[in-house]
Amino acid sequence: MSPLRKPCVRVLILLAAIVATIRAGESPAFRDTTLSFEQRARALVAELTSEEKAQLLDHAGPDVERLKIRSDRWNQCLHGVWWDEPTTMFPVPIAMAATFDVPLVHRVASAISDEARAIYNGWHLNPQFHGEHKGLIYRAPVINISRNPYWGRIDECYGEDCYLTGRMGVAFVTGLQGDDPKYLKLAATLKHYAVNNVEHNRTGLSATVGERWLHEFWLPHFRDCIVEGHAQSVMASYNAINGVPNNVSQLMLTEILKQQWGFDGFVVSDLGGVKTMVQDHDHGKVTFEEAVGKSLMAGCDFSDKEYRLNAAAALKLGFLSEERLDDAVYRVMRDRLRLGDFDPPALVPFSAIKVDEIDSAAHRQLALETAHEAIVLLTNREHFLPLDRAMVKSIAVIGPHAGIFTSGDYAGVCSDPINPLQGVHNRAAAGTAITHAIGAAISVTKRKDNRQNQVPVQIADPAAELAKAVAAAKQADVAIVYVGTTMDIEWEGRDRNALGLPGDQEELVEQVVAANPRTVVVLMNGGPLTIPWIKEHAPAVIEAWWCGEEGGNAIADVIFGTVNPAGRLPLTVYASPAQVPPIDEYDPTKGFTYLYLRGAPLYPFGHGLSYTTFAYSALTVSPVAIPGDGVVQVSVTVANSGHRAGDEVVQLYVHDRDCRVTRPGKELRGIARISLAAGESRVVTMSIAGRQLAFYDDQVHGFVVEPGSFDIMVGSSSEDIRVQEKVTVNSPGHWKP
Repeated sequence: MSPLRKPCVRVLILLAAIVATIRAGESPAFRDTTLSFEQRARALVAELTSEEKAQLLDHAGPDVERLKIRSDRWNQCLHGVWWDEPTTMFPVPIAMAATFDVPLVHRVASAISDEARAIYNGWHLNPQFHGEHKGLIYRAPVINISRNPYWGRIDECYGEDCYLTGRMGVAFVTGLQGDDPKYLKLAATLKHYAVNNVEHNRTGLSATVGERWLHEFWLPHFRDCIVEGHAQSVMASYNAINGVPNNVSQLMLTEILKQQWGFDGFVVSDLGGVKTMVQDHDHGKVTFEEAVGKSLMAGCDFSDKEYRLNAAAALKLGFLSEERLDDAVYRVMRDRLRLGDFDPPALVPFSAIKVDEIDSAAHRQLALETAHEAIVLLTNREHFLPLDRAMVKSIAVIGPHAGIFTSGDYAGVCSDPINPLQGVHNRAAAGTAITHAIGAAISVTKRKDNRQNQVPVQIADPAAELAKAVAAAKQADVAIVYVGTTMDIEWEGRDRNALGLPGDQEELVEQVVAANPRTVVVLMNGGPLTIPWIKEHAPAVIEAWWCGEEGGNAIADVIFGTVNPAGRLPLTVYASPAQVPPIDEYDPTKGFTYLYLRGAPLYPFGHGLSYTTFAYSALTVSPVAIPGDGVVQVSVTVANSGHRAGDEVVQLYVHDRDCRVTRPGKELRGIARISLAAGESRVVTMSIAGRQLAFYDDQVHGFVVEPGSFDIMVGSSSEDIRVQEKVTVNSPGHWKP
C-alpha cells in the first residue's frame, strides 16, 4: 500500500493543510512572533496593496481593516502624558534642564512612559476603558537650541547649550523607550529637526546656515539622541535650511540622519508638513502628488492625510519609487512591531504595567522632587533667604502669578495643581497671617485654550489694584511677589516681543520693594527675563519656571528653607535686548548664547546660588598630554564648606587656547550634580574625549582636533570657575560628522 493511502497519513496531511489554511487566513506572517521584527515588517510590506501602504503612512489615518491594523493615533508627553484624564504633570522641560540632573530626568521620563503604557494597557485589554485611546508613538522630546531668547517655545526645550541638551535628550529618550532588549516601551520622537527656533513665519522661513555651524552648533544634540539614545522617530521641522524645506531635504533626512548617523527609525513630518511645503515654501507651484513624492524620496517616512491621499498616485506618476515607499512602510511598521502592537500581551514585558501607575502618589512625589531641583536662586543679598517660619508672622502674597496655575504647552490635565498662593498656605507656620493681592496685569491678549492653563484675572482699575498690593506689603513682615509670563505671552505660534516683564509687573515689583524692603521676587516663565532693576534692588530673586503640579509647594519649600536650592540656568539671561543679534542671524559667533555673548550677562549660563558654600580643590588632569583620539580624566575635590546640607552642580568647561578658527571662550563638556552634608567632601571624576575638543572644518567636511593646548576649567557656573588646568593634544584627530 502506498504511504499516501494509509488512513493515518492522510489524516495528518489533511490536518496540516487545515492548519496552514487557518494560519494563512487568520495569522499572516507579520503576526508570527517566532520571526524577527525585521522579517515580520518585510512580510507585512509584501502583504499590502499600494493604497494600504499609503494608508499606513498617515499617522492619524483610518485602520487597515483587512489586516486588523489600528492606526497608532500618536500622542504627546513633553512633561507628562497628554490625556483627557488626570496624569502626573512634571515641570516644563526648560525647568528639567535647570536641574542639571541627568539621572533625575531619566527617572521622570520613565515615570511618564509608565503612565503612557498603563493607559495603553488599560484600553488595549479592555475596549471599554475610560479616556482617549492613544497609541505608543509619542512626540517628545523637543531638543531645539534656544538660540533666540524671544522664541515662544523655550519652555519646551532644554536651553541654549548643545552638550546639556544632548545629555537631557538622551536621558529622556532612553527613559521613554525603556531598557528591554527586545521591545520598546514607547517610540520617542525628536522635535524639530532642525534649526527650528522662530515662530514668526515658521512654516515658510528659510534659515541661512553655514556648513560648520550646522554640524557644530545645530546638530550635535540630535546626533547624541540618535547614535547614543537610539531615538526611533525624528520630526522634520516646517522651516527650510538654505532654501530647502526640511521635509524634502535629502541632505538632512537621508544623507546625515540615515546614512551618516545610522538612524534606523522613521522620519515624520510636522503636522501639515506637506501642506505647508506646498503653500508656504513652493507657493502652489507643485502638486500634492509631486510634493508627497519629493518628501518620501528625500526620506520623510510618515505624515498626514496628504500621504494617504496622494502616495499611490505619486507612485503611478513616477514621483515616487516602489522601493522607497516600501522602505518608509517598513520603517514605521518595524517600530510598531517593536512596540508589541501586534503581539500577545504575555510576550511584552511592559504589558504588566498597571493602571494604578497613572497619576500615582509616587509620581506626584517625583514631580515635587523635580520642581525642588529645578528652582534657581538667582540673587540672595545678605543671606535674606531662607525665611525663618517661626519669625515670620505675616506674609503678603502678591502678583498676577500668585493665584493661578500655568502648566506650559503640551500638557494634559492634573488632579490637583498647586498654585503659589496655595503653596504658601500649605508651608507657612500655623497661625501666619497671609494676605493676597494681584497688584498688576500680565497681559490683555488672549490665546487658544490649553487644558488647565489659567488666565489671570483682568484688572478693571489698575491703580486701585496696585495700591491694594502696596498696602498689603507695608503691613506684612515679608512680601512675596510672583511675576512672569503666561501662554498669552509665549507659546507655540507666538514669540515674545520683549525680554522684560510684560504688562505692569515691573512697576508692581518696584512699588512693593519700596513699600517693604523684605521682598522676595519669584519669576515664573519659560524664556529668560531681563530684569536689571529687580536684580539690583530686590533682596532675593528666584527663577521658578512653570514648575508642574507641585510647583506652588516646591517654591514655598525653597523660600522657607525646607529645601536648599541648587538649580542652574540652562540659558543666558541677557543684560539688554541690545546684546541680542537679529532674529534671522543663525551664526552663533555674532553674539548668541554664553558661547559668544558680547558683554556681561545679567545672569550667566550655569548660574545658581545655594544656602551653603562649596570649595573646590585638587584638580587633576590625567594624562596631561593625549593624542587627538585620546581620552583625558578630570578629577576635582568638592567640599561643602558651609553649615547645612546641599547640592552642588559641578560644571566642566574647555577652551582651545590657539585655534585657526573662532572658538568659544568656554564650552560645557561635563556636569555632575552631587549632594553633600555639611563638612562632607567628594571627588568628582569626568572624562573628555578628543572629539569633545574638536571643531567642524568645512574644508575637510568633518570634525578635527588640532595639536595644541586646551584649558580645562571646573566651577559652579560659566562665570564662576574655581580651578583650572590644561591638557595638551599632541597629534591631530579626525571624525566624520
